[in-house]
Amino acid sequence: MLTALDGVYGDRPDALSVAGRVCSYEQLLGAARAVAADVIDTGAPAFAVTATASLETVAAAVGALLAGVPLVPLPPDAGPAERGHILRDSGAVEIDVDFARKGRDPDRQRPPAADRDPALILYTSGTTGPPKGVVLTAAAIAADLDALAEAWQWSAEDTLVHGLPLFHVHGLVLGVLGALRTGSRLVHTGRPTPEAYAAAGGSLYFGVPTVWSRVAAEPRAAAALSGARLLVSGSAALPSPVFRDLEALTGHRPVERYGMTETLITVSGRAGGEVHPGTVGTPLRGIRTRIAAEPGAEIGELQLTGPTLFSGYLGRPEATAAAYTEDGWFRTGDIAAVDEDGVHRIVGRASIDMIKSGGYRIGAGEIENALLDHPRVSEAAVVGVPDADLGQRIVAFVVAEGVTGAELTDFVAAHLSVHKRPREVRFVASLPRNAMGKPQKRLLLTDGSADGSADAAAAGGAAGERR
Repeated sequence: MLTALDGVYGDRPDALSVAGRVCSYEQLLGAARAVAADVIDTGAPAFAVTATASLETVAAAVGALLAGVPLVPLPPDAGPAERGHILRDSGAVEIDVDFARKGRDPDRQRPPAADRDPALILYTSGTTGPPKGVVLTAAAIAADLDALAEAWQWSAEDTLVHGLPLFHVHGLVLGVLGALRTGSRLVHTGRPTPEAYAAAGGSLYFGVPTVWSRVAAEPRAAAALSGARLLVSGSAALPSPVFRDLEALTGHRPVERYGMTETLITVSGRAGGEVHPGTVGTPLRGIRTRIAAEPGAEIGELQLTGPTLFSGYLGRPEATAAAYTEDGWFRTGDIAAVDEDGVHRIVGRASIDMIKSGGYRIGAGEIENALLDHPRVSEAAVVGVPDADLGQRIVAFVVAEGVTGAELTDFVAAHLSVHKRPREVRFVASLPRNAMGKPQKRLLLTDGSADGSADAAAAGGAAGERR
């Protein structure tokens, strides 16, 4: 599974650097063996660690694979209610990891993780209820990392740089286990600041849109990435202006990829391939996708199948069954379009980003990208709210200066179809976001700011178009 720890690439004294602490493969393996022994001694079905940006978290992830016991990474900022729910739901025993401890061969009570055994249990954000445990196997992880290595030409010659949280797929699976499978050196910057990215001297960089936006806002830091081989963005759509700024400052067109905790990464742009803003590329090796759209519609729910999918929600067989179609395809809940070349474009979430207004089906992401193309807009989130005439009316929340709502409405209408223009524009100081930088639209809808009150900037226009 973790080829680098099998001695394939030899030992490197600086194989991993996490928040300024450096270790070799041999040192990591020793610490991971100590974790494995401790975990097996507990006899617990799973174990949990607070997943800080540290060598201890890396050792825990490797130790889980050695012990054959799944790891449950706990977000460092999780409150007592969330933390308690995760521990109760998973049955995990929380352990402390001492990276300095020497490893020992455990009195093994079970074999190392088989390919089909649970390796990780990652908890979803819980936007529709308590977080659910997503069970990922070693086989799914290996299949995904091998497909990404092929797509991104990722090898032991690379130095991977990122500063992403280690309790998510992006930071832990891709950003740690990926480096240990491909043999690339890993530099985790602790915090993903532009200065840290610039100083790392990597060939391959991972980031989320918030990170890349901040890098693009620091021209000197961005210019330092010109020597890299590939920039990868994920976890949310990369705004087109940020894409263009990065290209201008670094000389690289960043590759976007698409995935979920339940599926790992399934669609991506390719290293050396043609890359366009607003698209996430084509399916990885072994992945098949399809669009479940209404007759005549260009967009619909993205569904997929392949070897990277999760084995189910922990202890929730009904939820697992509901996540699949009758013929066995996973329902992503994301709205997408696919062009004639098979390139995918994610429009938004079916539950909140598919807006049905005036007889039209409209993707919120398309309007958000149009708003972000306006030079006075720095952030944008678009939602649909109930409307007696239209079914839903389009409301845009924006962070902007020196522009009116009417001007933004006209700007969108000029760039897209007229029926896609916002009917209201609301100016906010910032958008609520989660740890990965994704806007939390449900918070916008529940704080009373989308109720049609007088602080809205009316967009005007006709009552509604019908098809």
